[in-house]
Amino acid sequence: MAAGRARRFGTDKRREMLLQNSPLLVATVQSMAAVFDSVRVVIRSDDDPAELGLEPATALPVGAVLVTTVRSVHADQGLGFSIADGFSTLRAPQAIAAAVLLGDMPCITSGTFAMLIEHAAADRIVRPAYQGEAGHPVIFGRDFWGELSQLQDEAGARSVIQRHPEACMRIKVDDPGVLMDADRPEDLAALRERYQSMGTSEYLSARPAS
Repeated sequence: MAAGRARRFGTDKRREMLLQNSPLLVATVQSMAAVFDSVRVVIRSDDDPAELGLEPATALPVGAVLVTTVRSVHADQGLGFSIADGFSTLRAPQAIAAAVLLGDMPCITSGTFAMLIEHAAADRIVRPAYQGEAGHPVIFGRDFWGELSQLQDEAGARSVIQRHPEACMRIKVDDPGVLMDADRPEDLAALRERYQSMGTSEYLSARPAS
């Protein structure tokens, strides 16, 4: 999810550099593309994907991974509307689940993604927890895609999660990256330190599932 206005941050954080030639959004996309077979990036209707580093997809050093953009025409109304725009265009007949991740969370390891994918199911909502706190991504089974495509609020997918407590599964992980984002400029320092310590091997070591 990369369609927000980042009002608390003050500038377009998607283009902020973590390391040389590693903008925040591109780094997040790379982390997912190292594990998933396809990645869909929800952006604003007036965004230029090339300016965000998202085109051509082959420029992303993650191998033969399909990275596409989805323009959210309702992005200014809130995260839930952007999620709805993303899921309303999702066509993946073979997929049993889809992960929702914010575009400013580049420090989640491939091992964490793989662990969450292992527990994914069509009738399940899976999310990581670090030291007792729920994080991202949230993996929604296919049974919930219809509800997600109808979201009309600013609170993201929280309402879907709250309606289905019996379907929710929290997976304990030893990965602070599931909680680390860049709401404010001062958050970037911690992200940069974590991202640099991980190195590309964290992302490129495995791609176990879609």
